[in-house]
Amino acid sequence: MSEQFLHWNIQQDNEGFVRLTLDRQQASVNTLNDEVLGEFNEILDRILLGKLDAKGLIIDSGKFTGFIAGADIEQFKQIQDVNYAFELIRRGQRIFAKLEQLTIPTIAAIHGFCLGGGLELALACDIRIAVDDPSTRIGLPEIKLGIHPGWGGTIRLPALIGPLAAMELMLSGRTLSAGAAAKLGVIDAVVPMRQLLRAANQLMRQPLKKKKLALWKQFFNILPCRYLLHGFLQRKVMEKAPREYYPAPYIMLENWLKDSGDSEAAYINEANSVAKLFTTETSRNLLRTFYLQEQLKSLGKEHNFFFRHVHVIGAGVMGGDIASWCAMKGFRVTLHDKSPKALAKAVQRAKALFTKKLKKPHLIRQAMDLFIPDLTGEFVAKADLIIEAIFEDLAAKQDLFREIETLAKPEALLATNTSTIPLDEISQVLKQESRLVGIHFFNPVAKMPLVEVVKGEHSGSIHLQKATAFVSHIDRLPLSVNSRPGFLVNRVLLPYLMESMQLLEEGVPMVAIDQAARSFGMPMGPIELADTVGLDVCYQAAKILTEHLSGHIPVTLETKVTQGELGRKSGKGFYEYKKGRLLRPKLPKNYQPSKDLTDRMIYRMLNESAACLREHVVENIDELDAGMIFGTGFAPFRGGPMHYAKRIGSHTIYQRLNDLASQYGERFKPDMYWTYSQESTKNLYQKAKI
Repeated sequence: MSEQFLHWNIQQDNEGFVRLTLDRQQASVNTLNDEVLGEFNEILDRILLGKLDAKGLIIDSGKFTGFIAGADIEQFKQIQDVNYAFELIRRGQRIFAKLEQLTIPTIAAIHGFCLGGGLELALACDIRIAVDDPSTRIGLPEIKLGIHPGWGGTIRLPALIGPLAAMELMLSGRTLSAGAAAKLGVIDAVVPMRQLLRAANQLMRQPLKKKKLALWKQFFNILPCRYLLHGFLQRKVMEKAPREYYPAPYIMLENWLKDSGDSEAAYINEANSVAKLFTTETSRNLLRTFYLQEQLKSLGKEHNFFFRHVHVIGAGVMGGDIASWCAMKGFRVTLHDKSPKALAKAVQRAKALFTKKLKKPHLIRQAMDLFIPDLTGEFVAKADLIIEAIFEDLAAKQDLFREIETLAKPEALLATNTSTIPLDEISQVLKQESRLVGIHFFNPVAKMPLVEVVKGEHSGSIHLQKATAFVSHIDRLPLSVNSRPGFLVNRVLLPYLMESMQLLEEGVPMVAIDQAARSFGMPMGPIELADTVGLDVCYQAAKILTEHLSGHIPVTLETKVTQGELGRKSGKGFYEYKKGRLLRPKLPKNYQPSKDLTDRMIYRMLNESAACLREHVVENIDELDAGMIFGTGFAPFRGGPMHYAKRIGSHTIYQRLNDLASQYGERFKPDMYWTYSQESTKNLYQKAKI
């Protein structure tokens, strides 16, 4: 028997076992909205009432992309009222409770992603099996949207794998591979894709054996142990997420402390807290951040260009890491450098990356086979994409591209990883200037998701499309920027870093400077960030940008570089490091920071952001905010610098910048952007899609 709903397909075999397949219509991925859940509820009612006489139930996905990606985020936009949100959440809880209460065996057959509400649905099943493939990702990432799981996840997952493992997974929002999920006990069996349904059918026909939670894991549910675990986890959260900005993890922990166990009160409290969190500014801004990420992800998907062979020139940290990331993503990569020592170090770093990320020996070997050192540059003539990643020197880059153009295939794309030099200064030595684009990665390559795709005055549109598609193919977020000195991220970031060093020269303790930035919500203070990037890199970028945009380089930065104190990589910069670990000094006793401390750093960033919009470095506020969130880690819960500025108001920012300029100098002079008429400013904000 086969029966088709709009989104669900029911197939029943001769023995009475049912396969229920979700294939949401007019969508590339499965998500759960009112309509999908309504149909699911109706199907469960048929089983409960005997209208569908099922001996067992397998739930799987008809999408190639995966099982279920979670709740439909579009519905989140509509939530304005706490009561409406509460009823929406309670409805989902009741439907999943029906699934859990079925007296027949229920199995979730998972491939691809199984996230958020998708995993909560699977947790309501008796058994979960998943495909052993890198595309399988399992988790409850709601915390990244400023909420916590609301369809029973905070109750069922601790009961399944114990509170410690469950809370760690939900608090981090991280996702697991099928193998890692099986080790934790989230998944009962891991199988190849070709065996998924066969394994599900076999398990459904066997006597159901409920797993018992290990005794030592049950101890954490005893009240004194709950208090100890709650305190431990809360301290861990406080290290990364202040409660005033990120309330969700604290509320989830308090719910568990108060209502450990499967009870109606626990479900009601879960729904209550999620409903309230939905309407917080943090949740709205994190939702905006999610949408910005999805916008960038979609940019390269519309183009079908695909490079097989990537040639990277320059085996320094940046060039070597670009090459290893591309190889890990399945490209044949040749890395050219005249120094055998530099190539050897790059190979070592590549092996370390592959081992950490891929884990399985055959996958590591596969990636290493794609990573080919090149001492002579012989492979440049065979490459589809050539990325220059040498030091920041205009003459050196011009000489290199002049040579590359004569050796490369006519259809090969030429790209520079320059972080500050305008493309038109590099491309003027080329016979075909349209071939050159910027593909600017950030350090560390394996951690920073953003890549700036830089358009020069002469860059061809087809070449820019190819570059954008390439960035998407390597699982990075492509941001289109026009070629101006520093492009977007470095242009906005550098005044922030320079102001922090100016504060340092004025005698403000560096710990106080970094603390002020972290209190604002930055993931790392500016002094520590400069040390991490490398003070020589900061100095070189500052030198180029001040040549183009005026300003001055703090003496303290120049002195550090001259003395060879380059930051974390040299063991000493502004801070000292022991085996790579920062030795953070304590603040002087009774130190009181200036009330202007945070504003001096953040307002310079806001002012430069405004200048970038006015000069069309990027086209709109959404793109600027996305660039700064994913390129610098700008406090995601604030929704980006210009979204934050919108909340403050242009007039207020203009006044504050004038105050700072009168006290600290012309570098705070408000950009003309802030002086637009109120209506013009309103129109600029309306261009933002989110």
